[in-house]
Amino acid sequence: MSEPVAIETTLPDFTNLINVADDRLGAKALFASDEFFAVKERILNAEPAVFIVGKYDDNGKWMDGWETRRKRHLGNDYLVIKLAKPAKIQGFDIDTSNFTGNFPPACQIEGIKLEQANDSENADFWTQQSWQPLTNMVSLQGNSHHYIASENTDSVITHIRLSIYPDGGVARLRVYGEIVFAETTDSQGDIDLVSALNGGQAIAWNDAHFGKASNLLLPNKAPNMGEGWETRRRREPGNDWCILKLGQAGIVNKIVVDTAFFKGNFPDKVSIQAVYAPDLPRQALITQSMFWETLLESQQLSADSMHEFNEIVLKKPITHVRVNIFPDGGISRIKLFGKIA
Repeated sequence: MSEPVAIETTLPDFTNLINVADDRLGAKALFASDEFFAVKERILNAEPAVFIVGKYDDNGKWMDGWETRRKRHLGNDYLVIKLAKPAKIQGFDIDTSNFTGNFPPACQIEGIKLEQANDSENADFWTQQSWQPLTNMVSLQGNSHHYIASENTDSVITHIRLSIYPDGGVARLRVYGEIVFAETTDSQGDIDLVSALNGGQAIAWNDAHFGKASNLLLPNKAPNMGEGWETRRRREPGNDWCILKLGQAGIVNKIVVDTAFFKGNFPDKVSIQAVYAPDLPRQALITQSMFWETLLESQQLSADSMHEFNEIVLKKPITHVRVNIFPDGGISRIKLFGKIA
């Protein structure tokens, strides 16, 4: 099999939200009606799907995604996924990259909210649930990204079911949404106010050539340099920056800046500004951010190190921060520890 050529698509706005089907955040593929050619867990992989020419296993061509066998009877295949956190779903990326003659012609996504966490792998349990449609029937193409807005953006969802008709392979499924913060269970003591698991979002940046700003908010320790925020080499005056939205308005009392794996390309210095502006539109946030108050004075950084800063200038509630790096470079993680306001 030769390597397919990818099809590029302009990204819709909802892809700036958190992918709550990211296995790095704790999402799990719980049950699949079939996974003969490719196991269900691969569909949640954060990395883009790859195609390896000439790679086969005992069941046939190795594929990077979830793939079922050819169906020889009535019915269709499906996959149940537990989301990383309860969320209001805004849209999906149904990615059939590298699947050309073996993609499903159509699919549908449904959701449900279970009051108690459930990791059941029992088929009967999932078929008995009252699933609600999140998309209509979607026609699929091979080797393509399908960006589909949710038909239900208000309901809180904990699990989704991807049904494919009748069989085939899907490389990746991204589920973009707004995490619903459970204040009674999530707000005891200090929390990382900007963590993706607590609803934090990266909403703007001037450059992210080598790594997305949203990587800064992941709760896990980065496995390598590629899973941080990294800008290109700056060849003009100025500095690079990104704007992060806290999951909940809060008062910050400790900041952690991690430059793990960034050795010859870490920023020389970092400073952080902040604002309380829960209702300000994104574009206004961007244009006004250079005038926000100082949360953290300019601090020297070092290579491949965890930096903790307790000298917080601003001691009042904030909703957004602007992270300034001087002049450019890469940071692995940012953590803003504090209490919900």
